[in-house]
Amino acid sequence: MLLSRPVLWYDCGKMKTIDIHTHGIGGYDTHTKDPEEILAMASIHGSSDVSAIVPTIYSGTLEEMRSQLATIKRAMEAQAEHRSSDAGAAVILGAHLEGPFLNPIRAGALDPATFIEPGEYPLRSLVEGFEDVIKIITVAPELSGGPELITRCAKAGISVSMGHTDATFHEAEAGFHHGAKGITHFMNAARPFHQREPGIIGFGLLNPHIFVELIADPFHLHPRSIELVFRLKDPSKIMIVSDTVKETPVMVRDRRKEAIIDGNGALKGGSMTVTEAAQRLMSLDFDKDAVTRAAGTNQAVYLG
Repeated sequence: MLLSRPVLWYDCGKMKTIDIHTHGIGGYDTHTKDPEEILAMASIHGSSDVSAIVPTIYSGTLEEMRSQLATIKRAMEAQAEHRSSDAGAAVILGAHLEGPFLNPIRAGALDPATFIEPGEYPLRSLVEGFEDVIKIITVAPELSGGPELITRCAKAGISVSMGHTDATFHEAEAGFHHGAKGITHFMNAARPFHQREPGIIGFGLLNPHIFVELIADPFHLHPRSIELVFRLKDPSKIMIVSDTVKETPVMVRDRRKEAIIDGNGALKGGSMTVTEAAQRLMSLDFDKDAVTRAAGTNQAVYLG
């Protein structure tokens, strides 16, 4: 039985949810120069009662990623100026960079050809001028220069999440001590747990201070794996994310029956919004208060 926590976040009887990891939904994604597509993403998420989103940029060239950051910034400005015209849309809080400082061994659905070694110059080239937009960056801590890059990002006020990583327990711990606050889509695109090397999964379960993202659709994690996280982690450190992509359909009632896969049959993205995933966990008898926190309150704390 999961422990209930007293801190809840409701809005007019509904859960208030924040999605810090969404690439796209309903035919739109962040790989665009058109801010209207980002605004459409926000509107679609809002129609699923998601209160706020952090649009997530795929790993790409520095030029491509900067172009997409500029698009998100323009969408944020347009939304702030015309908020009343789409009051039901999710608020765009900033951007999450999923790359390019990632490990090709654990590329998952991302293109490993776009991954680069961490360094001060490429980091500066990526973030300069967008310090007010970038909220999160995912980094593989085991890469040469990774810990130092994590420190630079943390000092700049960017929340660092460790992901697409082959980190050992010690390397994940080092990333944490250098300033990493979270783990991207926990248990996915990461070194598996092993009895002689628990890796980043073991670290995430045992460290009481690290946040973990969970893709809580029916395809990325077995329900017992999700239960393991909720049993071992402080409920204030769990964050449900959607990891939705352009191909994720809008408001399809049987969405939970369909995995979003690529041409090779591998999982490409999430199949549910954060709100839908939270409702799914509640239907599986997960503690309502813990799930509510994991759907929004914890993300607000993580983003500071």
